[in-house]
Amino acid sequence: MFSHIMIGANDIEESKAFYDAVLGALGHGPGVIDPKGRCFYFTDSGIFALSKPIDGQPATGGNGSTIGFAAATTEAADAWHAAGLAAGGEAIEDDPGVREGNGMKLYLAYLRDPSGNKICAMHRL
Repeated sequence: MFSHIMIGANDIEESKAFYDAVLGALGHGPGVIDPKGRCFYFTDSGIFALSKPIDGQPATGGNGSTIGFAAATTEAADAWHAAGLAAGGEAIEDDPGVREGNGMKLYLAYLRDPSGNKICAMHRL
């Protein structure tokens, strides 16, 4: 459904270090900085990118927005969460664990990145 997701980052190098850690825990390679100073993570299913906002204003987390990353296992989601905390992320919501609703059972872990973006690792049970 998505070709790419780009989020705002106030400090590209700090955010790259954070996302290299959390996405590395899910098996993805490090981000690549382009000539414009943006950072890209290329996968077979799409692209995740970091950029300073083009309007020159500070990046902020979108109210009500969450970016979800697929985790192959609950252990991968836990590793993602631990890597994010170690790389400067902030734990939010409940501890990583099972959530149920609408006939679905999911394993979820939530963080805020260094620029305040809300992100999640999700494994479908």
